[in-house]
Amino acid sequence: MDGIALFTSQGLYFIFKWIHFLAGVAWIGLLWYINFVQGSFFAETDADTKKKATQQLVPRVLWWFRWGAMFTFLSGWCMIIHQIINGATLSSGQWLAIILGGGLLGSLMWFNVWFVIWPAQKVVIASAKGETTENPAPRAARGLLASRTNTLLSIPMLFLMGAARNLSISFDVTSAEAHTFLGVILGILAIVEINALTAIPESASFKPIKTVKGVITSGFILCLIIYVLLEALL
Repeated sequence: MDGIALFTSQGLYFIFKWIHFLAGVAWIGLLWYINFVQGSFFAETDADTKKKATQQLVPRVLWWFRWGAMFTFLSGWCMIIHQIINGATLSSGQWLAIILGGGLLGSLMWFNVWFVIWPAQKVVIASAKGETTENPAPRAARGLLASRTNTLLSIPMLFLMGAARNLSISFDVTSAEAHTFLGVILGILAIVEINALTAIPESASFKPIKTVKGVITSGFILCLIIYVLLEALL
């Protein structure tokens, strides 16, 4: 027996990955619950039930949701930094380029959770409890759009996370190719995020992701686009 595996550099990487898995399951699971289950229930239930759920259920969901996002974000970047310290480069294979692509999507999703969705939902919850006179409708609409945006991004994000180690796209990636791919990803994310922060429920740019079916379909379309970019640019 050659020492304790968890006390090695690779063991540390494994711990980061394990935390990433645990937190990620909590985060993305609750993201999909909010969008696929809770939202539909709130749209169909009576006002009194919705008010009670907003007061008592939603805060509990959002606590696990936002901290799941935080620990997923932190552990993910710890994994990437660990591998860079141990020699991973953009020209040493496909892993770093693809995982950074997924990391960019995940980081934008984390930003939306903490700086768009959670602030909006705090107003909605306070309104349901009678603790604020601010009209919650605009905040709720912005939170919905950001939540739908995160659901859209979650599908290609998970694809990239899985593809980095398990889908052989290119063993001979140059730094220029990797930078081009990541630059295009940043451009796509900029467009998506501008829409999340500026669109309104009535706008044409919100329509494709307004419904559950629409956001799932759009997520797979975006995933296909990113896969084509992987094949073309790496």
